[in-house]
Amino acid sequence: MEFEVISVIGLGYIGLPTAAAFAARRKKVIGVDVNQRAVDTINRGEIHIVEPELDMLVHAAVTQGYLRATTTPEPADAFLVAVPTPFMDGYKPDLSYIEAASRAIAPVLRKGNLVVLESTSPVGATGQMAAWMAALRPDLSFPQQAGENSDIRIAHCPERVLPGHVLRELVENDRVIGGMTPACSELARELYQTFVRGECILTDARTAEMCKLTENSFRDVNIAFANEMSVICDTLDINVWELIRLANRHPRVSILQPGPGVGGHCIAVDPWFIVDSAPEQARLIRTARNVNDDKPRYVVERVERAARRFREPVIACLGLAFKANIDDLRESPALGIAQELAARFAGQVLVVEPNIRALPAVLDGKVRLCELNEALGAADVILILVDHAQFKRVDPVRMQAKVVIDTRGLLANA
Repeated sequence: MEFEVISVIGLGYIGLPTAAAFAARRKKVIGVDVNQRAVDTINRGEIHIVEPELDMLVHAAVTQGYLRATTTPEPADAFLVAVPTPFMDGYKPDLSYIEAASRAIAPVLRKGNLVVLESTSPVGATGQMAAWMAALRPDLSFPQQAGENSDIRIAHCPERVLPGHVLRELVENDRVIGGMTPACSELARELYQTFVRGECILTDARTAEMCKLTENSFRDVNIAFANEMSVICDTLDINVWELIRLANRHPRVSILQPGPGVGGHCIAVDPWFIVDSAPEQARLIRTARNVNDDKPRYVVERVERAARRFREPVIACLGLAFKANIDDLRESPALGIAQELAARFAGQVLVVEPNIRALPAVLDGKVRLCELNEALGAADVILILVDHAQFKRVDPVRMQAKVVIDTRGLLANA
């Protein structure tokens, strides 16, 4: 099948780069997002997120007429759904964004269309998406009704990219594609081979859903080990960064670096989808989540102890993003830590985050966003929460007279 028009639903950290990747291959792309500001920004040839090289790609795509954004879905040959999948209270998966996207797409579906769910989702979400659309379009058949003979093809293809390297990894990484039928898988592979140079590996939808959750749960468990070791080493007065360097000299040991917790839209969320699906069996995965979720509390307590030596301590938090050199604050432990410190040390917290222009609502009016040099000069306690490139360039001598709590090993690796 020739995919002439591709629609991407959700123009965030994954949807917009994906739309731009298709547009760069001279495909007509219609991007859809509920955020009018994002739509207007993209239609000006600009971007509303931070991702290296994406600004140039989007500008070229819009200028050349291959990419256009709107708030309302339009007919297309293929639809990619890349909307958020957070969790609700009790760590229950929230599929409301997928449901909303399904209901928005349904009226413009035509026989022969392909719909791909890219959002990281609990097992069964792709089938649920198909059911939502089928209920609204009884005139069309879907895979759960007609199998290989369905009018609409449905598949799941989760992204597996690293923020800050999204454009390269979208092209180079292998993709796992799970269709609701083999024909759905084949058609989805044909779509992704438009720009993907990595291997497109076919499976069924439920296995593809579980694959992404498994990848991020594996990483979460390994990070939890590193975070737990950092707490143990603090208790035993051992330098955890040196310890990990030494242990990793073993040919079959590769311990990750600890941090202030785990953030982002994947690793901090996806394991809970497995726990929700198999609560009695997912014991290790649940424990790892609890270890990582508890680390921010431990960091706050360390800062409190360090601040006791000052009458009115000024605390500088270096970084709010969930990882280095991006502006993404989703599920960021650094943001949560800054929020808790602002509550405990009202008017005494400075925040340095070079990748944002304004504070998020939860911190607005509670902390002061400032430049790095000002924070280093004014602070009594410096808390390194993110290893942004700007922070790595600071001369360690500038921090010698300060109390420094380094959750990223930035100074240890200087």
